[in-house]
Amino acid sequence: MLFRDSAAMVAAECLSGALFFRLTEQFVHVHGHRPGPSEVRSWERSIPVLASALNDAGLGQVEMLLEYGLPLNSKRADAVLAGKHPETGLPSYVVVELKQWSNAEPDDDDPSLCRIDSYARAVLNPVDQVRGYCEYLVSFNGALAEHPERVNGAAYLHNATEFGVRGLFETEQDQYGQLFIGAQRGEFIKFLRTKLGPDSGASAADELINGKIGPSKQLMTVAAQEVRDREQFVLLDEQQIAYRTVLNAVHRAKQSDHKEVVIVTGGPGTGKSVIALSLLGELYRRGTTALHATGSSSFTTTMRKVAGARKREVKDLFKYFNSFMTAERNSLDVLICDEAHRIRETSANRYTPASNRTGKAQIEELIDVARVPVFLLDEHQVVRPGEMGTVAEIEAAAAKKGLRCRVVPLASQFRCGGSDAYLRWVVRLLELEPGGPVVWEPDDKMQLMVVDSPQELEAFLDDRRSQGYSARMSAGYCWKWTKKVAPGQALPADVVIGGWERPWNVFGDRSVGGAPPAALWATDPAGFGQVGCVYTAQGFEYDWSGVIIGPDLVWRGDRWVIDRSASKDPVFKKSTPDSDVDRLIRNTYKVLLTRGMIGTVVYSTDAETRQKLRSLTDTASDVTALASDRMLPL
Repeated sequence: MLFRDSAAMVAAECLSGALFFRLTEQFVHVHGHRPGPSEVRSWERSIPVLASALNDAGLGQVEMLLEYGLPLNSKRADAVLAGKHPETGLPSYVVVELKQWSNAEPDDDDPSLCRIDSYARAVLNPVDQVRGYCEYLVSFNGALAEHPERVNGAAYLHNATEFGVRGLFETEQDQYGQLFIGAQRGEFIKFLRTKLGPDSGASAADELINGKIGPSKQLMTVAAQEVRDREQFVLLDEQQIAYRTVLNAVHRAKQSDHKEVVIVTGGPGTGKSVIALSLLGELYRRGTTALHATGSSSFTTTMRKVAGARKREVKDLFKYFNSFMTAERNSLDVLICDEAHRIRETSANRYTPASNRTGKAQIEELIDVARVPVFLLDEHQVVRPGEMGTVAEIEAAAAKKGLRCRVVPLASQFRCGGSDAYLRWVVRLLELEPGGPVVWEPDDKMQLMVVDSPQELEAFLDDRRSQGYSARMSAGYCWKWTKKVAPGQALPADVVIGGWERPWNVFGDRSVGGAPPAALWATDPAGFGQVGCVYTAQGFEYDWSGVIIGPDLVWRGDRWVIDRSASKDPVFKKSTPDSDVDRLIRNTYKVLLTRGMIGTVVYSTDAETRQKLRSLTDTASDVTALASDRMLPL
């Protein structure tokens, strides 16, 4: 949230011009950069209109929470109005999405999407946008979870006339999504009066702000219901656009013997796998032939185990990228390629029969097998030599076949508590973007600490687990890994740091001594106590993440030094260029440092590196305070 005050005070601040300076100042503090000119213009043109409507309605004491951040992700509602219900006197809230549009029309394929002249792509109908925000708040804010009737949603297109946006009214309206235009200002004021009373909304605002943050809906634990029964995730904004873009492409493919490619691209935690599962669940319920594929053994194995726990046929929905070498062209309606950045040059390996070695590129195989191949990827999560899934390569393969390719970018992220500031800190720390490391400024979304020993790291995480949170330890691949363990023997303690010794996670698909197989390390509670690596952590998330930075990445003087000789990762061959090793090791630690949903605890085996990390972090506070009392145990 960038600003909070009563509607009367917001109107006064708008009149003086001070509000927009304060919003800009707070935006810089929260996000680390200045807002774009278009965002500032939207504040200047829309906030005064909303404040004026509230004051004209006699609701000057209603609290306006401007640019209200949704919990556990980086999306912001334009305004949340907090007050007391005029009839019950109980807390009442209205989420408002403000648009300056004067003209907009529904998309030809889907009234939940719309077209406006200033955007090249379809955007979400603002009614569906604000409805998503309301549903998300009910799902994640304790003040509303038990009282969903207390929140309402409205999209206010204050510049629009009925002639300019008539088609937008075709979308369904309900408690969480009402549409008002400038020509209906009187109706909008009447609507506000039915939801909010004239008394002070300060206590209601306090209750919302202090509402306990509910646990994230862990991807793996709800996958069964997601695929079999109903949607468990609320898709917001560009996630909803990506979801509908795919469904509309499927509809076109069925109606006109049509084929096209869809690419969804976004960074860590932008919801790519959530979109993939939502699509798979919807297509499965419709009886559409669809499969999920990935290059990750851990992800595919986990999906098969969790989603197919009670329906064996569900397991068959989850495949690997190299499963389609001999598949017939267009034998599927949809193929959902999750983590497509892990696509390789070909599907063949040393075990592939000679009869299947076609020499065909893996990207081509994946495009050919379905009428609508969907690729979800993050080009900056490549951690192995030979991984090559990029937007450009997929577009080129589609163009070669004369196929239309739609690209949907995802911006908002849900990992790391939705903290854009933390993700920026990680990227700058590892110098994956220019500018060098910066000091971490604690925010109210993600927590970070540096410890002096692996014992301290493990003890802290174990304490969080005792409170009901999930937690895992992971490390750079800097210790040998015993791959074969004789039956009846315990996992050997390969990761040795001084007097602290712990095993790597199990290598392989069977449990050892109570430790889960590799694919389930990140999701099975018994995975705590083993140290995970990037290959078992990538694609997963847990509440608290402990990361051990090994001797392959050390700080010397004023820069990072990569020591490839310290890496025990067998994927690095003598022929792997130093520049590739440097990039992949930095990407490895980026993946490990972005697994936590609530907090990250970091330890480096190198004293100078620990000193550098401490200089960049605020560790003065008592570490026990890092588990916020606003968080609910999982």
